[in-house]
Amino acid sequence: MTAPAAARSTAEVHMGLSINLEGKVAMVTGASSGLGMRFAQVLSAAGAKVVLASRRAERLKELRAAIEADGGSAHVVRLDVTDPDSIRAAVAHAETEAGAIDIVVNNSGVSTTQRLTDVTAEDFDFVFDTNTRGAFFVAQEVAKRMIARSKGAERNGTPLPQSRIINIASVAGLKVLSQIGVYCMSKAAVVHMTKAMALEWARYGINVNAICPGYIDTDINHHHWDTDAGQKLIQLLPRKRLGKPEDLDGLLLLLASDQSQFINGAVITADDGMV
Repeated sequence: MTAPAAARSTAEVHMGLSINLEGKVAMVTGASSGLGMRFAQVLSAAGAKVVLASRRAERLKELRAAIEADGGSAHVVRLDVTDPDSIRAAVAHAETEAGAIDIVVNNSGVSTTQRLTDVTAEDFDFVFDTNTRGAFFVAQEVAKRMIARSKGAERNGTPLPQSRIINIASVAGLKVLSQIGVYCMSKAAVVHMTKAMALEWARYGINVNAICPGYIDTDINHHHWDTDAGQKLIQLLPRKRLGKPEDLDGLLLLLASDQSQFINGAVITADDGMV
């Protein structure tokens, strides 16, 4: 006697929603601290081989040791996203060490806090060189390799590889926030960059999406939330609470997985209703 169709379909749905990244190689930029560190740990826990990229190689080695202690596989590459030569070298090194990159989490980011009238050319370049220019050229370098593999698959008559680029933007790219205007501008550019890449690279099996986190409590900004200014900001949030790095886990895994085949060019907020 067979199970009812409805019961069979329910079981199939649950099986289909299990996210397993075994066999995938994921590169995370800015992995030495904050959200980048969490992203690398989450992707590794899901089975991916992770490439940890940052300027601070010593911090990366500590993270690699922690991932390996948990049974994962991690490789360290030094990367300065403001230097195109460093980007090319890091991606080449990553693919030599770990294999072809399937997933990129474009996470490196910096900010300054000041009024627009106080922004210098150096301040402007500091933010845009990392947040916008750096993110663009990291994605471009990896995409060139992803596209070459897809063209090879087309020639051989094999299925296109499933590739994922996840740009970490910010709610500040969607809503202007006081005294971080240049940061807001840089992340707004990342939002449009994501859509442009999704449109141009879709035919090669590359899905490009953006996550726009709200205010997340990390080791980088934790001290700020105990200040008067930090407490006042928390009181302005819809539920008067900060997010935690783990609040982004599910969204990250979805966008990194094959279950996101029809999600392309999406700009998804994870901000507890702030925007």
